[in-house]
Amino acid sequence: MRRSPFPIAALLVVLAIFYALAVSRDVYEATTPAGIPWHVLLRKVYSVIAFALIGGTAIWALRIRSAWPYVFGVAAYSGAIEVGQYVAGAREGLDWNAFDVACGALGGALAATIRARRGTERT
Repeated sequence: MRRSPFPIAALLVVLAIFYALAVSRDVYEATTPAGIPWHVLLRKVYSVIAFALIGGTAIWALRIRSAWPYVFGVAAYSGAIEVGQYVAGAREGLDWNAFDVACGALGGALAATIRARRGTERT
């Protein structure tokens, strides 16, 4: 039986939307302005949540049994966002870039953990 291309198309749309939001300076400033206490921590927390949503979408679309492709895939996607933000003018430094990629990996791992605990390892 042939699988529908819809899940892959939906994943690509989700990736494109999150990428556009992540590289937008306006969205960056609107979501957590520097005047909010703990704004950096808030950004990191919602980035992990966003990456978990991306990982969950990837799990639904790709149906790969192992968790590692989601951990590394979401981390690589996070790295691509860091490159896009650099091109757009953000200069956080390599230490923050590495931390953000780790947040991506954590989000992918979170999605895979939730999947495993819910018993949805079906193909």
